[in-house]
Amino acid sequence: MRAAPAFTAAAALLLLGGCADLGYYWQSASGHIGIMRAAKPVPDWLSDPAVSEPLKAKLELTQRIRRFAVTELALPDNPSYKSYADLRRPAAVWNVVAAPPYSLTLKNWCFPVAGCVGYRGYYDEAAARAEAEAQRSKGMESAVYPVPAYSTLGWMNWAGGDPLLSTFIGYPEGELARIVFHELAHQVLYVPGDTVFNESYATAVERIGGALWLQREASDAARSEYARFDGQRRQFRALALDTRRALNRAYESTEAKAGDWPAVDAMKKAAMDDFRERYARLRAEWQGPRQGAYDGWVARANNAAFGAQAAYDDLVPAFEALFERESRNWTRFYKEVRRIAALPTTEERRNALQTATGIQQTNSSHNNNGEEHGA
Repeated sequence: MRAAPAFTAAAALLLLGGCADLGYYWQSASGHIGIMRAAKPVPDWLSDPAVSEPLKAKLELTQRIRRFAVTELALPDNPSYKSYADLRRPAAVWNVVAAPPYSLTLKNWCFPVAGCVGYRGYYDEAAARAEAEAQRSKGMESAVYPVPAYSTLGWMNWAGGDPLLSTFIGYPEGELARIVFHELAHQVLYVPGDTVFNESYATAVERIGGALWLQREASDAARSEYARFDGQRRQFRALALDTRRALNRAYESTEAKAGDWPAVDAMKKAAMDDFRERYARLRAEWQGPRQGAYDGWVARANNAAFGAQAAYDDLVPAFEALFERESRNWTRFYKEVRRIAALPTTEERRNALQTATGIQQTNSSHNNNGEEHGA
């Protein structure tokens, strides 16, 4: 990877952003090259006496998780997640998302290879925040969120693959397994221009795979820790889904169609106030060190944040049902997902998934995946 030309890395990183100028592509290429340069094979870290025992234990755990991904989930056996990089920063990249003031439909940034995606990624947090401010100056609602890991979709396996990162190596066991499974799932298939399909599919793989890992491989303590936080996560996602639906009702109301924006603003405010009040009640019931895990997200929540969350949630129930329909057989599941993914339009993919499972998309974001949009 050290000798790889910048344009090669840039081609592999088209998924990170949008209709970028040369400066944006350069930060994408140089940022990823920096990660690859920091990566060393896991055995090198394990043999280094200067490396802490807790980190060594985590690295050993990841290699067990990596083997499980291949043998039990039929995920790719390649160089990814067999090296580790200490980034000395809190995120791998920072994603910018933006949405109009009366819609949860994310702005799309488009690429010739990865298609259109509803986010734009930066390796520098200040640059991400500057882009978010630029979007706000155009009348959009925007948000910046840290991303602990991303996938190069297998394009960089020739150069060592995607490394484990310090940004997520400290996660509890169940969460660590999930993030590895999620990112590897992207290497199985990726549909250019369909963020909701891609992320919902990978989220379904991580949820099902994570549950299998905990059931078969984890300790009682790890299962208990995971169950406590996952219960909170499920409650939060249900609340967020309710709020997305309430916001969409406001944005699709007769008042919105009539252009009565003060009335729409009042409905929007009521939905957001209800969201924060219900969150406060939930939080008061939660216990443990991750009680306040969503505090920052809730404080900054807006259309862009809700739209981004929907991409990871909306089709998950359908993919989980598809896995059950395929008798919980991973090979059959991936084959069927590939068949659906090969359909030419978002609508055809949604319809095929619904026909196969009987489960409709929640339609909580009305994400336009940009198939008809140019750069």
